Amino acid sequence: MTDSNSADSDLREAWHGYYSEKRIAHQWLQVALLRDLPIRNVLEIGPYLGLVTAMMASAGYAVTTLDIEAQSNGVGSERHIQADIRDVDPGTIHGFDAILCCETLEHIYWQKLDSVLQRIAAAGAPWLILSVPYEGFQFAFELYFNRQRWRRRSHFRKFRFLRRFAIRSETEWEAHKWEIGYRGHSLKAFQRKIEAAGFQITKREFTSGCRSVFFVCRNGAATIDS
Repeated sequence: MTDSNSADSDLREAWHGYYSEKRIAHQWLQVALLRDLPIRNVLEIGPYLGLVTAMMASAGYAVTTLDIEAQSNGVGSERHIQADIRDVDPGTIHGFDAILCCETLEHIYWQKLDSVLQRIAAAGAPWLILSVPYEGFQFAFELYFNRQRWRRRSHFRKFRFLRRFAIRSETEWEAHKWEIGYRGHSLKAFQRKIEAAGFQITKREFTSGCRSVFFVCRNGAATIDS
């Protein structure tokens, strides 16, 4: 097998392993939240394997991706910026109608979130779509059946606020450094960080599949077309 075929095979395996049935709805919501906003040019931070990039491009958005890696797997991306969101120059990410930053901030230490959110606000995009893992108290149950088969799916989260989040690795980027719902990482505390950076939270949504909380945020320092 050639190196190219091996890389393609590895990508397909990673894609199918990551985008499970429960995760697809989570990816869909990232794009659905853009629907009622007056935007066209979107900066997507942390595209990973590119499903959201492809969906946004298919929906008619002009997408630029940003990642610490040198290239993006996102089919439909018009441009890719290689940068670390922890120290990116806001001028480098200026000129977008919206910034999409989903399932990324949990990889950054809680104490450094304020400066990252301030950099995103300083870039001047009128809108920010944000999501992070949510492990607060919650319960979900789904049952499906017909004459041939049945299946059920459920999850129940409680008492996470009594425990501190266990970081699997202090050095690896992929390891989560915190999640909402654990001791010291409440939803209210995270919302205060968003607002302190200059954003107004206009909408909040929760997903049961990937158990995340989403925010649609308006940048108070930006001019927004009606």
